[in-house]
Amino acid sequence: MNIFSRKTIVLGICAGVIATASWADSHSAEKLNPAVAARHAQMQMIGYNIGILGAVAKGEMEYDAAMVASAAANLQALAKLDGATLWVAGTEQGATAGSRAKPEIWSDSAGFAAKFDDLAMASAALIGAADAAAVGAGMGDLGGTCKACHESYRGPKN
Repeated sequence: MNIFSRKTIVLGICAGVIATASWADSHSAEKLNPAVAARHAQMQMIGYNIGILGAVAKGEMEYDAAMVASAAANLQALAKLDGATLWVAGTEQGATAGSRAKPEIWSDSAGFAAKFDDLAMASAALIGAADAAAVGAGMGDLGGTCKACHESYRGPKN
């Protein structure tokens, strides 16, 4: 193989890597609308803390009163975040990449806010859970709040 062919192949590979990196960058989470990215982060934190409580309830994680109280308090705080900067009109599914928010979030804002209030109350009930059985007993209410909100206000996966 001559030197010209090697340079052509190397340049072609470099161009392919650059094009792939550019495409991946343009489709990364950081390129989401900032409000959508922020509420995805909120939901990830909610899921993380529910995961801790669920693991305790299932016996997959040893009961630790401080850990349970912390996870429940985190959920309560996440539910009480002021959504004005997260749930911005015009960022619903179909209008903004990565969003699964239904338009009902804005047309029924009182109902949507009530779902977060329900999450805060279910979380607060777990703060003093005495043991893993008490955590398990509270998980039904906690999971129910998530389900009710998702059924009403979250659209299908794209």
